[in-house]
Order: sequence, then C-alpha cells, then structure tokens
Amino acid sequence: MADDTPRTDTPTTEARRTEARRTEAPGTEAPTTDPPATGETAGADGTGTDRTAADLAGADRAGTAGSDDQARPRTWALLLVIAVVALVVDQVTKHLTVTRLADEEPVRLLSGAVYLVLVRNSGAAFSLGTDYTVVFPLITMVVIGWIGWMARDLRSRPWSISLGLVLGGALGNLTDRLFRAPGPFRGHVVDMVSVFDEAGQVFPVFNAADSALFCGVVLAIYLELTGRRRNGTRIGAGRGDD
Repeated sequence: MADDTPRTDTPTTEARRTEARRTEAPGTEAPTTDPPATGETAGADGTGTDRTAADLAGADRAGTAGSDDQARPRTWALLLVIAVVALVVDQVTKHLTVTRLADEEPVRLLSGAVYLVLVRNSGAAFSLGTDYTVVFPLITMVVIGWIGWMARDLRSRPWSISLGLVLGGALGNLTDRLFRAPGPFRGHVVDMVSVFDEAGQVFPVFNAADSALFCGVVLAIYLELTGRRRNGTRIGAGRGDD
C-alpha cells in the first residue's frame, strides 16, 4: 500500500556545513551607519549646514540683544545717581551759603585764589542774561526733555556721567528758579564761588550746579570728538569700547 504522507526535504550534511561557513565568513555583517552629529543633519533638500549657520547667527544676535538689555538699566542707573549727587551737593552748598554767609564778609581761601561770597543771581549760569529770568526755567525744562530723549539708547558709561552731570546741574538751578524769592519761575539762583576777586570781577560768581553743567558739557564734547556714541559703540570700532 503506497504512503501518501507528504515528505519534507532536509538539507544534507554537506549543505549544512556550506551554509555555516557562509554565515561565519568575515565581511558578511550588515553595514552600519554612524548617526550624524547633532545640529548637522541635512534635510531632504540638503540644507542642514545652512540651517546650522543660521541658528548660530541667531544665537549670536540674541546674545548681543541680551547684553544690551542688561547694559541699559545700568547706564540709566548711573545717570540718575550722578544727577542726584550733583543736585544734593548743589542744594546743600546753597543752604550753607544762605545760612552762614548772609550779611558776612567774603571768606578768603587759598591766599585769595578763591572767595566764598553770597550772591543772588537772576540770570543764567555764571550770571549771564540777568534780564531774562523767566526764560531760563523754560530752557531748563527743554534741556531735561532733551536728556531724556538722549537716554533712550544709552549704553555708554561715560555718556551716563556726562548726561547725569548736565541733568543734575540743570535741576539744581531750576529748583532755585521755582522755590526761591521773589517767586516761581522768577527765583534768584544762589551763587557763592568767586575766583581771584571777592566781587567776581575776574570771573563770574558760580555755584556747584554751574560746575556740574560745565563739566558735563565738556565731557560730552570730548566724547563726540573721539567718536564715542551713546549706544556704547565707537566710530570705526565695535560695541563695548566704553
């Protein structure tokens, strides 16, 4: 009787040995590919490198903007500190002058190089324009507004010092205009420093506010002549020269 059970062919011993040798032969492993470096993976259009460069440039711009954002509050704070110090020094010296030198003889200092004397000035700095008392408070307010406008992009410490001196000096004399006799906007400024002559014949009598204004303006001219800008750059150079 015939056997109808299906047969399953099995490889011979020699065939199995040949298969084993082929499997164990060197160089038959599947090739492996190292993953690309982070940030350098090219897209379908092959622009991976360009994207990496753009990312680095964007990060650099972001870092510069962050540095600017940090520098601006510091320079503003320096400006305000200088202005407050100048204003306080001016008002304290004026108070001492009014209380100590009223109806007194001038105080001679440095062998006559400097005299301390009470003078009430209706004019501008260094006793200029005594016939236009009402105009000077308005000019001072314009100057204060100009300083505020200049400080918008302020990131330079030297410019902070310059503008702070000008602001403090302007506020010092404006305070006298508003609160001293004979009345608001017509008040007389208190001066007290005279050089080489007790009556101000050699040089106009001045005060601490006048000195702050003068030093601030001179410093501003110097910064302009040397190419230093308020935003912390310098003509012909990069950022951070101040």
